[in-house]
Amino acid sequence: MLKIWGRANSINVQKVLWCCGELGLEFERIDAGNDFGVTGTAAYLALNPNGLVPTIEDGDYQLWESNVIVRYLAHRAGKGLLFPADTKTRFDAERWMDWQATVFWPALRPLFIQLIRTRPSRRDPAVISRSEELSLAAVRILDAWLAGRRFLAGDAFSMADIPAGVAVHRWYELDTVHPEVRHVRGWYDLMKERHPFRDVVMTPLS
Repeated sequence: MLKIWGRANSINVQKVLWCCGELGLEFERIDAGNDFGVTGTAAYLALNPNGLVPTIEDGDYQLWESNVIVRYLAHRAGKGLLFPADTKTRFDAERWMDWQATVFWPALRPLFIQLIRTRPSRRDPAVISRSEELSLAAVRILDAWLAGRRFLAGDAFSMADIPAGVAVHRWYELDTVHPEVRHVRGWYDLMKERHPFRDVVMTPLS
């Protein structure tokens, strides 16, 4: 059985759990990371030398990096499900998965850390302001893209929507300004209609 190492409230672990829910995959999840520890042990570092979550074990195969795990599971399940069969559509999906990791989440993460994991007395207004600015700029990029399509890689839900979906959920849940971005809002509403999204992602931020 597929084994997933990582705490359920991690944004990166949630990508993998949501993907498994969409594909109907059975798995065993082991708490690891933050207060659970584990990630600094020799046994875990042998699986993932970065000491981060998630890591999966699929039989005798180990894999880390959340977006890569989502790609792997989607590909393993077969093209045409979450993994687009058309080459250009597939790389549209790949592009937006990488964008979430390199643009959107780096912009949003400092705001998340400040508002969720930092005591009010220790928050840095300059960090908050800058992160709000960069996050909104990223959301507007997403909004412009979604103006002409239902999902990130065309007319069908795919692996592309998972990384952005967990990040957009956090943006909406944070106590920050949310200007009207109607295409993102419409797409986010589609995410909220999906049972795995509700079960895995729509949980209290921590």
